[in-house]
Amino acid sequence: MVRHKGKWFKDQKEWKAFLKSQGITKKRHIQIATEGALLGSLFLHDFNKDLVIVSDDAGQFNILHHALCWVHAERTIQKLLEFTQDRKELIKSVRSDIWDFYSQLKDYQINPTPVFKRKLNQRFNKIFKQKTGYASLDLSLKRIFNNKSELLMVLKRPDIPLHNNLSENDIREYVKKRKISGSTRSLSGRACRDTFTSIKKTCRKLGISFWDYLMDRIENKKDIPLLSDIMIARMKDNLISV
Repeated sequence: MVRHKGKWFKDQKEWKAFLKSQGITKKRHIQIATEGALLGSLFLHDFNKDLVIVSDDAGQFNILHHALCWVHAERTIQKLLEFTQDRKELIKSVRSDIWDFYSQLKDYQINPTPVFKRKLNQRFNKIFKQKTGYASLDLSLKRIFNNKSELLMVLKRPDIPLHNNLSENDIREYVKKRKISGSTRSLSGRACRDTFTSIKKTCRKLGISFWDYLMDRIENKKDIPLLSDIMIARMKDNLISV
C-alpha cells in the first residue's frame, strides 16, 4: 500500500471503491483499513501524535503510545487462591508493596524529578523480580514485570492517568443494559441508545443537567450552547490557565 501514500478520498463512496479495487472486501478487513486511514488523516491534520492510550492490555488499544492500567495489572495477583495462611500473608504483603508503589507514582506525577524517577525504576524491579517461593505469585509478578515499559509510561508522561477507570465507567451503562435485556433489537435502537447515553455522560462531565439540556433542545430555546462548543471553550480555558 506504500504506492498509495498521500492519496486522498473525497467521500466514503470513493474510499469503498478503492478498497474493492485492492481486493479488500471482507467486513473485518474493511474496518481495519478504514480505522488505519482515519488515524492517518488525524495525523495529517496535526492531531496529537504523542497521545497516550491507557488500556487493560486488550490488543486493539495497543496503538500510538501505549500504557497499561495498574488496576487491571494488579488484579492478576488479587485473584490468586490463598490455600494456606502463609500464602495469604504473602499475597497480602506483595499487594501492600504494589499499592504503596502506586501511591508513590501518584506523588511522582505531582513532582517528577530525575532522582525520583530512578528510585521508582529500582523499586519496580525489586517488587516484581522477587522470588517468593509461591509459583503462581512469582508467575504473576513476572508477567507484570514483562509489561514494565507500559506500566511505567507515567515516568515519561506524568500527565497520563494510572488507570482506565474513567473509560470503564463510560461503558458500564452499556454492559448493564446488555445483562438486563440483551441490548437493543435493531440498529436504530442501538443508535438511539448510544446517542442519548453519550449526551447524558457528556452533560454530566460538563456539569450540565441532562434533563435541562434535553428540554432546551426540545423546546428550541437554545439557551444552552452546543456541548461541543462548551468543550472547546473549557479546553481553551485550561490551556490559558496552564
